[in-house]
This record gives sequence, structure tokens and C-alpha cells, in this order.
Amino acid sequence: MTALKTSQNSILHGIYRVMRENFMAQKWTYAVAIVAMVIVASSTAASAWIMKAIFDVLSNDPLAYSAPVVAGAVVVIMTGKGLSGFIQQVAMAKAGNRVVANIQRKIYDKLLQQKAAWFDATESSDILIRVTQSAQSARGIIDIVVTSFVRDALTLAGLVAVMVWQYALLSGVFLILGPLAVLGVRAVLGRVRRTMQAELVSLTEILKVIQETSLGLRVVRAFGLEDVLRARMNRAVSDVETMSNSIVRLTSVTVPMIDALSGVAIGIIILVSAGTFVPGAKASSGELMAFVTALLMAFEPAKRLSQMRVSLEASFVGVRMMFDILDRPDAMKDAEGCVDLPLAVGEVALRGVTFSYDGSRDALNDLTLVFPAGKTTALVGPSGGGKSTIMSLLLRLYDPNEGTVEIDGQDLRGATRQSLQERTAYVGQNTFLFATTVRENIRMGRRSASDADVEAAARAAQAHEFITALPKGYDTQVGENGVLLSGGQRQRLSLARAIVKDAPILLLDEATSALDNHSEWLVREAIATATRGRTTILIAHRLSTVLAADEVAFIEGGRLVEQGGLKAMLRGKGKVAALFGDADMVRDVA
Repeated sequence: MTALKTSQNSILHGIYRVMRENFMAQKWTYAVAIVAMVIVASSTAASAWIMKAIFDVLSNDPLAYSAPVVAGAVVVIMTGKGLSGFIQQVAMAKAGNRVVANIQRKIYDKLLQQKAAWFDATESSDILIRVTQSAQSARGIIDIVVTSFVRDALTLAGLVAVMVWQYALLSGVFLILGPLAVLGVRAVLGRVRRTMQAELVSLTEILKVIQETSLGLRVVRAFGLEDVLRARMNRAVSDVETMSNSIVRLTSVTVPMIDALSGVAIGIIILVSAGTFVPGAKASSGELMAFVTALLMAFEPAKRLSQMRVSLEASFVGVRMMFDILDRPDAMKDAEGCVDLPLAVGEVALRGVTFSYDGSRDALNDLTLVFPAGKTTALVGPSGGGKSTIMSLLLRLYDPNEGTVEIDGQDLRGATRQSLQERTAYVGQNTFLFATTVRENIRMGRRSASDADVEAAARAAQAHEFITALPKGYDTQVGENGVLLSGGQRQRLSLARAIVKDAPILLLDEATSALDNHSEWLVREAIATATRGRTTILIAHRLSTVLAADEVAFIEGGRLVEQGGLKAMLRGKGKVAALFGDADMVRDVA
């Protein structure tokens, strides 16, 4: 009982919050819908009430209204009901669509304010479900509340009033049997909640399988994993089908109860009105016709009202997921007192930095490393040594657990994020391109860049020649993540995007590791052009890439093992010399 009460309080609080944050923002549109609902409810009650007049006219009752008056009243009632119903549907749809759009914008804005660690720990399929399903659930709750408490409640109240007016004695039958349906609703609420949660989990699995099939198609085909993924998809689809059927059964469980009670009620009314139970209780034919019409019409809003709590319970699962994101703190907000970084090309440094992703193992351990201003420094060393972690800290995707990351002596935690974004450009190993044109992908580096700036950056990145050979040149669509381009072409576009930004600090994370010799030569030439006059930090595994560096830093086990000029280090017997000792160019360089 305590758990049920806690759940009820949680749902009531959630409904109140959904209404406060979303209903009020569209209050005038909802007001139009509510006025229309009031007219629909009144027209529905009036259409039951007018049945007495219709029957009296048809039976030539001497006390009946004239036929033209009754006919005119019917036309007015039904026309008003139809027009009001149309206005109600349009207004509710417009307000609901705006609610969904606003919620999706808010959720996306909140996502942009989350730390990289949160994205690392959260599956993209789960995020997609939250953005899409949660907004629809919030809209569903508003629709249920508005239609139930306005249209259905007023319609039911109006029809009950007609019943009492026409035949007060028989109205007690409806008022006694009606509330019995409420008892059946409480038994299914917990099952509805659990079933909805299970269905959302299965929907997430469907999205996950689709994403893995799309992104990992080469692996799927190479290892013959079609049957594995097909089996996963079949299980997930079957689970969703089963859960959906369960939800339909649970949300519809009140329908047979209402229908059975309506049959009992009508049976009792027939017996009472015929004087079987209550002698002398017979009503006139017109009164009985109006009463029965109102009774039959009352069962539909009564059904919807009895299902309201079940529907709210089902929708609230998605709303709870929405609040899980919206209530997260904004991790990307600047701390109080933050200042902009200097505009000049500056020295970059990590001082006494210790960092762990999961708190159990340090990726960097008391690391102090200085990158001279205006120079190119290459980070080399074994995989897993901490090189990419250094890049992530410089981009401030993460903050160190201990120590400081500095630009010109200024701790990045005390600098505005916008100024850091303006001072740094990044080219990653796994090149990411947007599903738009070549021109727009390059312009993502600086949104104010002109077409001439874009072309100049493409030339500097050794990309202009292949771009002009594309079917539509700079206006060619590159496909999802640049799938229509080769690896070397994608890498050069990524470099052009960094060049057009014209930032004083350039970060290159293994920008040539996956390229063939010709593409590597082109990208290396582009890098040599892009790094002039900039503080450049590049991660490299190939000596050909390291040759462009003024200094080399060997990182292993999260520590700086050695640092210095490339020639001097190759002549020595340290880690760098051992790493590149078998390279053909070592003799010439040394």
C-alpha cells in the first residue's frame, strides 16, 4: 500500500510538472481547444435532451414543440457539435505538436550540456528513445488530462444532468453501478508500468541492432554475422509485439467491465420503467427515450474516464525518462569568474595531471608536459599510453582529477568554453563528416567563412583537386559520415575544416594512420602548411609524420618518458630511437 501511494504521489507530481512546464506555454491554444470541448460536451448533452422533443413531435403529442422548431434545434445542435469538434482537434494537435517540438529542443540542448563521460556510459539508442518517445509521452499526458477533465467529464456531467432531469429515480442506478469500474482499474496499474518499461527496453534493443547493422556492415558481412543480428532483431521485435499486446489488454480491461455494467443498468431500467420493481414508476415515452439516449451516450465518456488512470500510468514511464535527462545538471556551463583565453599563439601545458576515466585506473599519472608556443610537438608511444587522453583534456572533454591543463599559464577550468573552442582546431583519427555537402562540411570549421575561404582551405588541405572532380564539386553530398568519399578524401576534408577555422592551436590525432602512401603524402603536405605559426600537437605512429615536428614526447603508462628534438633522440638509445630504429629514414634524419 505504501509503495502504491508513493507511486501515486510521484505520478501526480510528474503530471503537475508536465502541465506547468508545457501546458502553460501553449495555454492560449489549449484555451481554444477547451472552449470547443465545452461546446462539444454541451451539444452532446443537448442532443440527448432533444430526443424527448423529437419523440413527442413524431408521436403527435399535443404538448410537443412545433416540428420546425425541433428540426431547427437539431440542426443547430449537430452543426455546433461538428464545428466545435473540428476546432478542438485542430487546436489540440497544434498545441501538442508544439509541445513535442519544444521538449525535443530542450532535451537536445540538455544533451549538449553533458560531459563526454556521460555519452561514453549511455548508449545512443537509449538517447534516441528518450528524445523521441519521452516527448510524445508528455504530449499524451496533456491530451489525457485536458480531454478527460474537460470534454469527457463535462460530457458525462451534462448527460447525467439530462438523465436526472428526465427520470431522477432511474438515474440512481447509473450513479451506483458506475463507480464499480474504478475498483477494477487499480488492479492493473502496476502491471501497466512494468510492461511499458519492458517495451521501451525492447524498442531500445531494436534501435541498437539497426545502428550496429548500419555502422558495422563490413564486419557483419566479413564474419557472416547476419544470422546473429537477425536473431537479436527477431527477439527484440517479438518482445515489443508481446508487450504491445499486453498493454492493449491492460488498457482495455475496463471496456468489458463498463459494457457489462451498462447491460445490467439498462436491464434494471427496463424493469423499473415497466413498473416491475417499482409500481407506478413508469415514465412517458418521450422522457424514457431521452433518458435511455443520455444513458447510452454516457457510457463512452465513462469508459474513457475509467481508462484515464491506466493511460496516465503508461505514458508516465516515458515522462520519467524525459525528466531523467532534463534534471541533469549542466556540466558545460562556465564557472563563475571565467575569462577568455588570450588571442595570441600560446604555450600549452599539463602540470602534475592525474586523470582516470572510471576511478579504478589512472590513464595519466602526475604528468607534466609543456608544448612550446608556435612549435609542433609529436606525441609518440605505445597504444593505451595516454596520448588520446591528453587530446581529450586539451579539448576539455574531461577535466583532470589532479593538476592543471593550461594555455599561456591559464587553467582551462577558469577559461570560458567558447574561447577555448575559438582557440583550438581538431582533426581526429576517426574522421567525422556531416551528412551535407563538401562545402558545408568545410564551413563547419567557421560558420562565417565565405566560399573563397572554403576553397582556400581546401587548397591548403590538398583537397581542391578531388573536390572539383566530384559530380557537383563543392556542392556534392558526402553521405552519412562521408560514406561516399574515400578515407584519404575524408581526412583532407577534415583537415580543411580545421584550416578554415584559423585557430592558433591545432590538435591532430593520428591524422594519417589509416591512409595509403599517396594519400598520406598529400595529407602530410597539407599538415606542413596548416602548422606554420601555430602551436601544434600531433599524435603519430609513423616516422614520416613525426618528421614535421620540432619536438617529440614519448608517452607510456600515462607518464612522460622522454622529450626533445627528433634528431637528438634518434641518435640516442632511448624509447624514441627504439620505436623508430628500424625505419628506413632514421639514418638520413639522424
